[in-house]
Amino acid sequence: MKLPSPVRRRHSRIEIIPLIDIMFFLLASFMMVSLQLDQSRNIPVDLPPSVAARHDFRPDLFNIAVDRAGDTWLEKRKVTLAEIQTALSNRFRLDTNVPVYISGDRLTRHGAMVDVLDMVRGVGVQKVAFTVGGEEAAAPTP
Repeated sequence: MKLPSPVRRRHSRIEIIPLIDIMFFLLASFMMVSLQLDQSRNIPVDLPPSVAARHDFRPDLFNIAVDRAGDTWLEKRKVTLAEIQTALSNRFRLDTNVPVYISGDRLTRHGAMVDVLDMVRGVGVQKVAFTVGGEEAAAPTP
């Protein structure tokens, strides 16, 4: 014969609704953070358009910008080519696969861009790319 226990047995229960609320909060938080990651750490330049360009942002890249006057910028700081070469060679010693992106204004002289490219190649960097605008940049600006 089976005797019932005098202590009532409580059944465990998992509440799903608070878990769903937490998951939606985390999803919204990650979406907001990922939108902030897409910001460039460079000066704004009027990039030439390209139809075949693909968006490739990585936080460990080395971003060099050349403005209309031919001045070089590194992460919103106006620097000389020698200073960029020193900073790039230090980064290259730490990581030989450092990607370098060169962005130049649409009206930048070709010679200024070639000077930057020669300096980057002189350091020994093999992963060099030019930043261009997408299809939305193809519209002429007034």
